Amino acid sequence: MKKLLLLSAILVFACKHNENILSKEFKFNPDIEVISAKASCGICMFNMEGEKCELAVDIKGDKYYVLGAHIDSFGDAHSDNGFCNAIKEVEIQGSIANDKFNLTYFKSN
Repeated sequence: MKKLLLLSAILVFACKHNENILSKEFKFNPDIEVISAKASCGICMFNMEGEKCELAVDIKGDKYYVLGAHIDSFGDAHSDNGFCNAIKEVEIQGSIANDKFNLTYFKSN
């Protein structure tokens, strides 16, 4: 019985943690530059190296995988207009570190 309760608690925590990642709110900061970029799946649409579908941005021809958002954070990536099937014009804020884009704001045009 104790094992069942522990397993249930772990599952609830894991689901809540995943929900927080997918529902993260990005806040516009007027003190940080807004970058016009393209967003899509790094593997499916940007031909980047990787093992699974991940959100990436193309900033003036330089492509970076995104930290701070999951590829499904903005809808189903595998839908007809999702990131694995479309490249979207976006406005973003954040910084580049270790060849990743640390996302703090995201707006799809």
